[in-house]
Amino acid sequence: MARGEESAKGGRRSGRTAGGAARRALGLLSFLPVASRVPSYARLVWALALDPRTPGSRKALLGGALGYLLLGRDLIPDDTPIVGGLDDLVVVALAVELFLDGLPDDLLDEKLDSLAIDKTAFERDVAQIRRLTPGPVRRAVRRIPSALSAAGDAIDQSGIAPRIRTWINKEEPVG
Repeated sequence: MARGEESAKGGRRSGRTAGGAARRALGLLSFLPVASRVPSYARLVWALALDPRTPGSRKALLGGALGYLLLGRDLIPDDTPIVGGLDDLVVVALAVELFLDGLPDDLLDEKLDSLAIDKTAFERDVAQIRRLTPGPVRRAVRRIPSALSAAGDAIDQSGIAPRIRTWINKEEPVG
């Protein structure tokens, strides 16, 4: 029986077909044009992060993703073959997606124009990257900004925020 064919019992064999591997490889090749535009997109994100019209909560998302990358504590250790760097890529992709989702359209359009980035290609690339991230993960991550906002509101309403700031800023006695 050939790989990937139905067995006599009606179940599919667990082996993968050579055609499936080729399709996956071709699918990855479709990301080469996106990869070639990453420097332009990095300049776009940088320009948006520096713009005072960009909401602070969106800038904090990028800061959190950068902190995750710099911290060195990963969900999947980097020395794990193939998938070791995947968690870093997913964190960056999700952070950038959330960052862009929270921006006013006119601000994004202005920056795309000023950096001479083709808006149609940009939207196509963003859609292609979103397809890489499983839907349940995307939906869960999209709840983060509202959850952070709700937590901040709860802390403000509790009156504990000034005490926490005092405790954090308290200097240890020298001696």
